[in-house]
Amino acid sequence: MRAPDFWWSAKPGLFGRLMTAVLSPFSMIYGRAVVRRMGRTGSKVSAPVICIGNFVAGGAGKTPTALAMAKWLKRAGETPYFLSRGYGGALSADGGAHLVDRRRHCAAEAGDEPLLLARVANTVVARDRPTGAMLALAGGASLIVMDDGLQNPSLRRDFTLAVIDGAVGFGNGRLLPAGPMRAPLDLQLKITDAGLVIGEGEAGKRAEALLAKAGKPVFHGRLAPDANAALRMLGAKVVAFAGIGRPQKFFDSLEACGAKLVARHAFADHHPYRLAEIAALQRQAEALDALLVTTEKDMVKLSAYLHLLRPKLPLPEALPVCLVVDEAEPLRQMVLHALAHSREAGRFTGQVDI
Repeated sequence: MRAPDFWWSAKPGLFGRLMTAVLSPFSMIYGRAVVRRMGRTGSKVSAPVICIGNFVAGGAGKTPTALAMAKWLKRAGETPYFLSRGYGGALSADGGAHLVDRRRHCAAEAGDEPLLLARVANTVVARDRPTGAMLALAGGASLIVMDDGLQNPSLRRDFTLAVIDGAVGFGNGRLLPAGPMRAPLDLQLKITDAGLVIGEGEAGKRAEALLAKAGKPVFHGRLAPDANAALRMLGAKVVAFAGIGRPQKFFDSLEACGAKLVARHAFADHHPYRLAEIAALQRQAEALDALLVTTEKDMVKLSAYLHLLRPKLPLPEALPVCLVVDEAEPLRQMVLHALAHSREAGRFTGQVDI
């Protein structure tokens, strides 16, 4: 499902106002349920837990942030394990925990984001977070980085970083399904240690002001394309496609690289591509004498059948991006301080204490 446009508008049109009015009662029901769920006490495990989450449904840049965090921690001598729900993958459906094997697992099994995470550090997928944490600890994790899960209370966290898309912020500020908010803002702010605004925009500035008012430090970053890939895009005609939370963000990145987008195709987040869809995109790129470009997250879903595509037609290629944080050192020090504080406090009494 793609997020409706009225979610992201502070001043929606007639249709947006009508849909908000119709959906608001359901938001109230959802809000009561999520407040009860988030009020539960989570399990503590014998290693620090860092959560990279966001306040709203859809993509904000959590996965690039988690990847950057793990790289920082590895340079600091840590052995981080990623913990992911494995959305869209079959592995987490059985209720157990599984270590992702990039040589053996495909996106349909592990999920698209875990396959990306596994390029940097060992990655566990599990619907039940404490079960996944146990597997990570058994494998030698010195700490756990949760990709998503800000609203999931099943594990106690030592540091929670909320990622915010500067272009859309908190959207219309309403709870699902009338808006994109996953939980009431005040409740989410209470369990957030710091915010990271990625990209620029008035909505991001408004979100930053709300975090600052709540006494939460705010950092700033941007997603920078790989230099070599960006050079290849310069002046090139491109057929672009993306199945992420906000595809327009990817299209904007391509244009910022100097690409000439002759066609763009926006799919729902975690879209499970069919061979026929990619073949049709190939034919369009061939007809327009263009490159066929997608995101790294989408590319991992295509690897299972790239060998089935016609090689004489344009093959899909990815535009890799990485997170650049303006205040990188202060953020790193804040995270390391939280880890040291947790270890000094001696809160780790066993593998899992439920």
